[in-house]
Amino acid sequence: MGHLSSMFNGLARSLSIRKGKPSESCDGRETVDAMVKEAKKNDSMLCSSGTVNVNGSKNFASIFSKRGEKGVNQDCCIVWEEYGCQSDMIFCGIFDGHGPWGHYVAKRVRQAMPSSLLCNWQETVAQAYLDPDFDLETGKKHHRFDIWKHSYFKTCAAVDQELVQLRKIDSFYSGTTALTIVRQGEYIVIANVGDSRAVLATTSDDGTLVPVQLTVDFKPNLPREGG
Repeated sequence: MGHLSSMFNGLARSLSIRKGKPSESCDGRETVDAMVKEAKKNDSMLCSSGTVNVNGSKNFASIFSKRGEKGVNQDCCIVWEEYGCQSDMIFCGIFDGHGPWGHYVAKRVRQAMPSSLLCNWQETVAQAYLDPDFDLETGKKHHRFDIWKHSYFKTCAAVDQELVQLRKIDSFYSGTTALTIVRQGEYIVIANVGDSRAVLATTSDDGTLVPVQLTVDFKPNLPREGG
């Protein structure tokens, strides 16, 4: 059995690795599905307006969504505290649907993305750990980011392919933004597609809150989007 370093604190609680053989994808999916059920049971996952505060945690998350004047509310969101059984991790996602089937697309992405990302992250961590040339203690920040980047690429491709295969949803004329944040300890990883926006509240020297925009709104009128 192998144990991951403190860089991946808590992963050993949810993933067992045998030297020379990474866990199979199906086993990883079953593990993640069990985590989703456990999170819902323990009220550490929130998918509608309300608050979540796991016992013993210093985190406090609140969600509020209100239907606008255009018709059905196509906004979806999720907060998953202790993401993947990691006490120092939290997943947040905002999905703003558009088009005739936008509300269905947004709900589908909200349902699929957190668990798919977690499964891909676990597999990527396992593969990196089993690589004899992989040094966890050298360039931790870059290794951590590369692992999440690779996991996000795999997840987005899988979710996109899943939407294409859904006959009940016309995903060509309908879609959704996807703004997700994973906080792992003192690190924040952001993945953003569309014009949903992430803002970080910081404290100034005089104690007032100062907003810092973390994302760029991706719209067709951006010069780099027109090419």
